[in-house]
Amino acid sequence: MLDRYAEGLYALLMPGASSLTVGYGAIIIAAVLWGGSIVAQKLALSGFSAVEASVLRDFGGLLILIITWWSQGGSLASLTARDYRTLALLGLGVLGNHLLILIGLKYVSGSVAGVIIGSLPVVTALLSALLIQDVPFRVVWAGSLLSFLGVGLVSVAGFSAAGEQPLLGGMLVFLGVASWALYTIGSRAIMERVPALTVNWTTTLTATMLQIPLLWTDQKVLQSGLASVALSDWLALAYLVLFATAVAQQAWLFGVKSIGPSRASVLGNLTPVAAVALSGLILDEAVGAIEIVGILLILCGVWVVHVQTSKLAVS
Repeated sequence: MLDRYAEGLYALLMPGASSLTVGYGAIIIAAVLWGGSIVAQKLALSGFSAVEASVLRDFGGLLILIITWWSQGGSLASLTARDYRTLALLGLGVLGNHLLILIGLKYVSGSVAGVIIGSLPVVTALLSALLIQDVPFRVVWAGSLLSFLGVGLVSVAGFSAAGEQPLLGGMLVFLGVASWALYTIGSRAIMERVPALTVNWTTTLTATMLQIPLLWTDQKVLQSGLASVALSDWLALAYLVLFATAVAQQAWLFGVKSIGPSRASVLGNLTPVAAVALSGLILDEAVGAIEIVGILLILCGVWVVHVQTSKLAVS
């Protein structure tokens, strides 16, 4: 059964569209909103520490998701002990994605982070081949290599423009990407039985609870007070709560459920394009040849994986 929250939202945006079309539209919306979230995260770090921003983001998104879930008559009665264990493990994927990318943005520019996040489709396909073997490894290795070359180029070669510590920052952002890839792969099976909205808020709850003890290790507002936070910092945080967490995360899960992780991951390449464009417009970051070549390599890798998996599906 389609999740009523997502179904109603995207049916409103695209009236009369088929469920498959709505699924594709949901993934596109999520990808573009996540591109904007790179800029929002970078802005939020001027007033909040990485852990503070991540905790507040997840806590705010969690409230919205739980209220929506409760208003729809959501219930946990059908969940088994195995489901709870699965949701707890998936929460680690949310934690890794939100926290590692925020920490990575302390050391690398938003445009470079956006390019690295563009490797998500290939990382998802590669991990799917290795972990659940939905496609043979021989089908995805070439595209994976191209995309990883693009990630390495913008992380290592662009030292002058990439940020303070591009190698460290790029590595942390990439690990955040891998965390979301694992979350995407793991969520598909459980969403055959559990609504996407339930998966979303329960995994976000796990991520939020695990981050709270980390507040003692990374403080900014807790030391300097709320007066030190500018309006732009609060607006950036509000974007992360409402659009990047509550809306985009739900859109992504709905899209994955409708069209599958492989198709969804291909459309994820819109995220780096949006991130690089918005970083240049809003953050006034230079977008040079390195970022462009990196995007091209990653998109070529995505294209190779898509073509090879499509041939496999036809045969």
